[in-house]
Amino acid sequence: MPQFYLPGPWEFQKPTTLTPEVAHHLRVRRIQTGESFPVFDGKGLVAKAELLSLSGKSGLAQLSDIRTDTHRETPYAITLAQGLAGSDKMDWIIEKAVETGAQIITPMQCERSILKLTRPSDQDRAQKRLSHWEGIIQAACEQCDRTVLAKLEPIQTFEAYLSDSGKPALKLLLSPDATKSLYSVLIESDPQDIILMIGPEGGHSPQEEAQAQAAGYQIVSLGERVLRTETAGVVAISAVHSVWNPEMQNRLK
Repeated sequence: MPQFYLPGPWEFQKPTTLTPEVAHHLRVRRIQTGESFPVFDGKGLVAKAELLSLSGKSGLAQLSDIRTDTHRETPYAITLAQGLAGSDKMDWIIEKAVETGAQIITPMQCERSILKLTRPSDQDRAQKRLSHWEGIIQAACEQCDRTVLAKLEPIQTFEAYLSDSGKPALKLLLSPDATKSLYSVLIESDPQDIILMIGPEGGHSPQEEAQAQAAGYQIVSLGERVLRTETAGVVAISAVHSVWNPEMQNRLK
């Protein structure tokens, strides 16, 4: 049975009120009073929940076996700085970024972005998109059994993102024209917090690449082929894990 997101704080001694979303999922799955199901709080806590009652848009459950379980999280944090993509591509990108292990996702307005969400007149649309993407993150964590919700940062311009000094030391911008490979950088670096910057459809402009280099980013390539924006991030995140997390690979053998 999949786990369900039940935000805390949890009640340790008395029944916990279920959210409308959890109540709906239980009803759809025909979970009956007395049956148990797994829950997580999005911050690393998991528990066994016994359904006590279900009525309307809510219900009550008794939690037990409350414990911390973050074994699916890596010791290094991957930030996907993703150029805003059009249509429903951002939905797919965010879902797959969560499934492959990104801890932070930052939507960026780039020069070639088709989707525009950083103008003052776009605030309502931007907030609706962020709320929608947060729902995708939650659903993706439920599906892939992650117990810590990935952090979704506010939509910001490319220049504003570069100007933030509180960034990891290893910062990589993915470009099909780069002469240095992502693999070569990873194999020469110890596992650490990392930013993977992906451009929108059409990639980053030459000016953006120059600005990123000036801000300490290395320009790297994923290989001989030009990948779509919705593919590049998934491939890059998977490459990081393949190089930096051999212990997990060994456990799967």
